Amino acid sequence: MTVPDPNRDYAKTLVLKLREAGFEALWAGGCVRDFLLGRTPKDYDIATNATPDQVRDLFGRKRTLAVGASFGVIVVLAPKGVEQVEVATFRSEGGYHDGRRPTQVVFTSAEEDAKRRDFTINGMFYDPIEEAVRDYVGGEADLNAGVIRAIGDPHARMTEDKLRTLRAIRFAATLEFQLESTTQNAVCEMATQLTVVSAERIAQELRRMLVDPHRRRAVELLAETNLLTVIFPEFGPLMHEEPHRWDETLRTLDELDRPSFALAAAALWHGLPDGGSRGKVAHRLGKRLRLSNDDIQQITWLLEHHRSLDNADQLPAHQLKRILAATGIDDLLALIQAERTAREVELSPVEFCQNYLATHSAAEINPPPLVGGHDLIQMGLRPGKEFKSLLDAIRDAQLDGIVQNTDEALAMVKQLRES
Repeated sequence: MTVPDPNRDYAKTLVLKLREAGFEALWAGGCVRDFLLGRTPKDYDIATNATPDQVRDLFGRKRTLAVGASFGVIVVLAPKGVEQVEVATFRSEGGYHDGRRPTQVVFTSAEEDAKRRDFTINGMFYDPIEEAVRDYVGGEADLNAGVIRAIGDPHARMTEDKLRTLRAIRFAATLEFQLESTTQNAVCEMATQLTVVSAERIAQELRRMLVDPHRRRAVELLAETNLLTVIFPEFGPLMHEEPHRWDETLRTLDELDRPSFALAAAALWHGLPDGGSRGKVAHRLGKRLRLSNDDIQQITWLLEHHRSLDNADQLPAHQLKRILAATGIDDLLALIQAERTAREVELSPVEFCQNYLATHSAAEINPPPLVGGHDLIQMGLRPGKEFKSLLDAIRDAQLDGIVQNTDEALAMVKQLRES
C-alpha cells in the first residue's frame, strides 16, 4: 500500500493540469531516482514542453515565481504543509564558460533535456499518470545495477559544471553505488579544476556527505579521487606520512551516530597537524569554506576541548562544570567517545561525564551567577582586565562551592582587591 505523501500528490496534480492544457509533463531528476528506489523524495521537479510564460499563465502569476525564467524554470507555490514545485521547460544547454552556468539555453524535447543532465540515474523521467518510466539515457539499468555513470562523455559533463566531480562522490557514497570506471577516471583527472567552484557550493556538498551514515565511504572516495587534498591540502601529510592517524580519522567518522555537521567536521579535522592549536585549524578551514560564524564557532570549540575531559574525574569542579554546561557538550562527548573508540582507548572519561550530567541538575552545574558586572561597577570598578578577572574568580569560587551567596561573593571581591 502506498504511503500517503502530500508532496507527491501535489506534484501529480500539477502534471495532470499541464496535460489537460495540452502540454507534455513528467516528473524529472532526483525525485524520479528516489521514487524508483522506494525512498520518499524531499521535493518534486516537473519537466514540460510548456514555456515559462505558458506555465505562469496556466497556474497564475500570483501562484508562481520566475526564479529562473531565463533557464526555463518557474516555481509553482504550494498549499501550506506542501513543498513548492519547480516546473522547468525541456531544454538543452551550451557553453559553460564559468564552469557552472550555461551561456545559452534552447527549449527542446524531453530526450534532449535528459542528455544535458549529469548522471544517468538523475536523467530519467516518470509519468505519474501512466505510472511509467521514460528513460533515454540508461538510468534505470544503472539504478538497478547500483552504478554512478555520467551521461555521455564524463569529461564533457564535468567540464560543464566542475561541482559534478563532488556530486559523483556523494551519490556513490550515500546510495552505496559504484563509480563507473570512465566516470571515476574523469573525476580523478579533473579534480584540480574543482578550485573554480565557489566555496559555498563545495561546502554544501561536503555537508550532505558528512551528515550521511556513509560519511566514511564518502571521505575515502574523496581521497581516492584526489578531491580531498584539492579541498584540504592539509590532509596530504596525514594520509601519506601518518597512515595510522588517517585510519583513526576514518574510524572516528564511522563511529558517529547521526551527527550534526559541526560534529562530523570536527571528527574529520581532529587528526590534522595542529601547529599549536586545533582551534586555529578549524577557524582557517571554516573560513576557507565560507562556513557560517556559528558553524565555525561550534567546530572550533569542539576541537579546542576534545582532549579537555581526558581526566574529567580529576578536574576542579569549576573547570568540569564550565565544560559540561556548554551548549555543545552532547557533541563534545560524542566526539570524544568516537575518537577514543577508534583509538581503542577506554571510555571512562565519557562515562564519568555522562553520569555526572545524569546525577546533577542543570542548576547545580550552571547556577545563575552570584555577582555581575553591575555589582562591580557599584563598588567603583571600571570594566577592564581586572574587572573580568574578578568576575571569573568569583564564578570559579561559586562553582567550586567556596561562596554560597551574593554577600559571600561580594566579600570575596573586596578581599581579592585588597590582596
